[in-house]
Amino acid sequence: QVELVESGGGSVQAGGSLRLSCAASRNTINTACMGWFRQAPGTEREGVAAISPGGGKTFYADSVKGRFTISRDKVKTTLYLQMNSLNAEDTAMYYCAAAWRSDDRYCDPNRADYYFYGQGTQVTVSS
Repeated sequence: QVELVESGGGSVQAGGSLRLSCAASRNTINTACMGWFRQAPGTEREGVAAISPGGGKTFYADSVKGRFTISRDKVKTTLYLQMNSLNAEDTAMYYCAAAWRSDDRYCDPNRADYYFYGQGTQVTVSS
């Protein structure tokens, strides 16, 4: 059982910032590819950002590059997503996810599926 617990969502005006957190086990934070996904009503879930177990590789969707930053704190066993310059198109339910890969290239959500997800945290950006 892989437990992922998101927090930090909320409502913010366009141009504002939020930081999402995802609490995970020590084993997960140390060994898994971890990522953030989002899904707005009527749309498919999309990968927003991901990070390799050692933190040496990060991946971002084109729509968030330069605005969002993914990071992990192995002491706090927490994954973060810092979101800046938010706009209405960022409104969605955000999910933390984990997957185990033998090759860090496949931490990229565009290259391989993630199988474990948290319950999600809602982000609403008003224009």
